[in-house]
Amino acid sequence: MNQANPTSKLRVAIVGSGSIAMTHLIAIHGNDGFELKALIDPSKAHADLLIDALTKEDPSAARPQYFETLSKALAVERFEVVVIATPSGIHVDLAIEAAEAGAHVLVEKPVDVSVPQARRLLHVADEVAQRGQVISVVSQHRFDPASRVVKNAVDEGTLGRLTSATASVAWWRTQDYYDSGSWRGTWELDGGGAVMNQGIHTVDLLLWMFGLPSEISAETALIAHERVDIEDVAVATFRFESGALATLHATTAAFPGLTVRLQVHGTRGSAVIDNDQLEYFASLAPGDDDPVGGDRVPNRAAELASGEDLGGQPKLPGWFPRAHARQYDDFLNAIRESREPGVTVSDALISVAAVRSIYLAATLGTRISFSDVLSGKYDHVVSQVGQRPPVNA
Repeated sequence: MNQANPTSKLRVAIVGSGSIAMTHLIAIHGNDGFELKALIDPSKAHADLLIDALTKEDPSAARPQYFETLSKALAVERFEVVVIATPSGIHVDLAIEAAEAGAHVLVEKPVDVSVPQARRLLHVADEVAQRGQVISVVSQHRFDPASRVVKNAVDEGTLGRLTSATASVAWWRTQDYYDSGSWRGTWELDGGGAVMNQGIHTVDLLLWMFGLPSEISAETALIAHERVDIEDVAVATFRFESGALATLHATTAAFPGLTVRLQVHGTRGSAVIDNDQLEYFASLAPGDDDPVGGDRVPNRAAELASGEDLGGQPKLPGWFPRAHARQYDDFLNAIRESREPGVTVSDALISVAAVRSIYLAATLGTRISFSDVLSGKYDHVVSQVGQRPPVNA
């Protein structure tokens, strides 16, 4: 097992050289606790493009070694950390291979494309934790300061009893985006469309703040794109175990692309996060139990943002990795402090189960019990959803 020396850099290998790999590469390069030693991808040309981009940005950066497969890399080199940034449908197999070699593992979202696969990694994560290894899954927006403000308010009861939420991921993806890789838009490797690939971050925030859902209903459609198997529009309703309700809207067919917006409402206050920024936060003062005149409760977003950047991802070159960088800080500290990471495999399993519940509800035309999906009752059905995708063209 690889023990972490608090004074030494951890040797890192990234598996995958697609678009998200550059985000990981920059986040690793900017963290003094890590040292990128290898880039692994079946295509050396793709890996070289990524490495060239790094050395162009920082000519002093050392070029990592290239390996065609993780197995070949592990056969000749030792890595304390392996980052999985491949197509989603092979995440778990690679993560388990890395963990069994003794590495700490960070998996890009989603953890994989199915609940059974996520459960496999959870079992392995529990086992290797006994040896001090950390496995985490990317859910970087949990580490955005704006998200932290709202989550803390939820935990402290500042917003009272949560009653409802509305979440919208109104993005645009061109047909070229889906045509750019044979795995994009497939159930086998992408695991779904607007919900699994784009909306899962917002699904995760809903679950983080509201807890487990009891039932989920949904509708999905494929409207604006061709030559894909998955949905580009989805709407869903969550009923949580607490009794709270939430609506989710996720699409890659909203030209020209708008922001991600999350509204959280409770009996004592409400909060709005838009484009990873805290846009609105208002709540009753402690001891004030009279909601009459609530329209006079001030918006405290600017006050809470005072002295702290609450942004998550400004749309500027070089800034995209900022949210990932925050999660890398947590991942490093979890390794050094021998503690659970801020996002566990269990968290990731719950998020994937919620997404699969949405697809099941839309495909079967009925409300889906979340506990049934999580426990495995629908495992045999889930594997068939991709063969009968809901399409309204």
